[in-house]
Amino acid sequence: MAEKVRTRILFRSKRLNIYLVRYPQGHKVVPHIDMIAKGRLYKLNCVLAKPKAGGEFICEKNIFNLFGRVYLFRPDLHQHRVSKIERGNRWLLSFALTSGQ
Repeated sequence: MAEKVRTRILFRSKRLNIYLVRYPQGHKVVPHIDMIAKGRLYKLNCVLAKPKAGGEFICEKNIFNLFGRVYLFRPDLHQHRVSKIERGNRWLLSFALTSGQ
């Protein structure tokens, strides 16, 4: 049986959530848009550890991409995904900020 994605909530409030996520080998994130009830959603994702092969983040439009390690984007507006992790694990520190509620 394949390993599951493990998500640890580090902080949670009305406007800001912080997660530490481990994506195991064999996992992929299919193309999607994050739905929110109202307001705007911003995500700042910091890739702490890249897998040895695969696991590339792909987004229609980033606000910025710093060295393929730090991404700021609007997941509520732009489709995004992660390619299949062929070898190793992908560790992500994710900050989700909701504004305009």
